[in-house]
Amino acid sequence: MSKARQILMGQFYMVQRRCAQRQLLMRPDDETNNAFTYCLAVAANRFRIEVILPIAEPNHHHTIFFDRYGNFPLFLEYFHKLFARSQNRLRGRWENFWAAGECCVVRLLDPETVIAKIVYAATNPVKDLLVERVHHWPGVNGYTALMSGRPLTAKRPRHFFRKKGPMPETATLHLTIPPELGERAAVLEQVRAGVLEVERRVAQERQTTGARVLGRRGVLAQSWRTIPASVEPRRNLRPRFAGSLVNRMTALLEYRSFLAAYRAAREKWLAGLPAAFPIGTYWLARFAAVPIVSAA
Repeated sequence: MSKARQILMGQFYMVQRRCAQRQLLMRPDDETNNAFTYCLAVAANRFRIEVILPIAEPNHHHTIFFDRYGNFPLFLEYFHKLFARSQNRLRGRWENFWAAGECCVVRLLDPETVIAKIVYAATNPVKDLLVERVHHWPGVNGYTALMSGRPLTAKRPRHFFRKKGPMPETATLHLTIPPELGERAAVLEQVRAGVLEVERRVAQERQTTGARVLGRRGVLAQSWRTIPASVEPRRNLRPRFAGSLVNRMTALLEYRSFLAAYRAAREKWLAGLPAAFPIGTYWLARFAAVPIVSAA
């Protein structure tokens, strides 16, 4: 049996999910960019998720967000299903869109780590030698919108959704810096400095090695049926937390205590005895309405 998930309110996360067989099913084009933004906006608004930065590369996406109400499992399930069906319709496919297995969701434990992951996600196309600068990326990248405060708006994709169906005609996504992360201007300045540093470092590495970027035109010319020739590392560790060593150790110890309390409560519950489950219990709280320990 897999370990129980601990879903807490008021947490920062970064999610990464790849397309099946690493195929370039999300290769940027107008329809794909619009559908990704639309599905993400609809899901985030429905489940009250505060999206900080999304980035969609040809075969995977990173999205960093703040989950104020403990809704992220519902948010990710809805978004990934909605976009997968829409994109399969666009590509004329019927097979699974996402790679098999659970997507990678990492809880970010401190502001420094959140900012570092924002920079990491925003500069992914630069580090992958797809474009020279972050704002050159022709796919979805929330960096410019985040820095300018301009919302991302998308129209209901005509290739999938019914014209007179229940889905909204347009969807708007306001990228945000939650107050829990710090003062907005200061955070954005750190993000800007981090992005510029990565762009500078990668440009210097290209000069040293002679490597060249694919460029916007090359990215758009790729076939979505393509599979990268590189070999992906397998059986790597899947981190549950990211942060300073002290914060990671604290989070791991708290999670271990949660698992012990969960297992003890579950044994009582299965035996028909009164049992209260620890805060953070998700599946049984949602589907079996088990009682949860009151916060101290």
